[in-house]
Amino acid sequence: MPDSLNTLAVAHRFISEHVKPGDFCIDATAGRGHDTAFLCSLVGDTGKVLAFDIQQEAIDSTNQRLSENGFSHIAQTLLESHANMARYAQKESVDCIVFNFGYLPGGDHHIFTRPQTSIQGIEAGLELLKPRGIMSLCIYYGGDSGFEEKDALMEYLKTIDSKRFTVLVSEFYNRPNCPPIPVAILKEG
Repeated sequence: MPDSLNTLAVAHRFISEHVKPGDFCIDATAGRGHDTAFLCSLVGDTGKVLAFDIQQEAIDSTNQRLSENGFSHIAQTLLESHANMARYAQKESVDCIVFNFGYLPGGDHHIFTRPQTSIQGIEAGLELLKPRGIMSLCIYYGGDSGFEEKDALMEYLKTIDSKRFTVLVSEFYNRPNCPPIPVAILKEG
């Protein structure tokens, strides 16, 4: 684990404990491509990663990062909403799905994930996960994007069927401002 304990470090540790070479993963919010490249490093040449984003700037950044790291043959980027990921994968075929909710780092802060499509994306992803598959959510909130999405996601997470999924929500309780919230979901198998 990195020297600093933060939301991304928690998420990456959870993911790295579950994803193995040959797996099929989805980065539902490609952003700058950090998670896409991280997933590629875990699944290796025998695996596959799909990366979704609605902003061309994010797709371009992700493609550049993949090229620089030699992962272009492992990942495919899609200029598409994560709410539509079921169009690109079969039910119970995905080992891991990663979301980072909020806005594109260094991008236009007026463009950010929204509760309706984010919840649709999570719902689609839950059905795509294999038994024992995982989903990682990093919920960034406050500032320009406000609290609407965080509040909606936190309420929604309570409604996920506890017989089919385990949902673990963590908090950085003593950190100032609005620290991102890491969420781990495991599909029962």
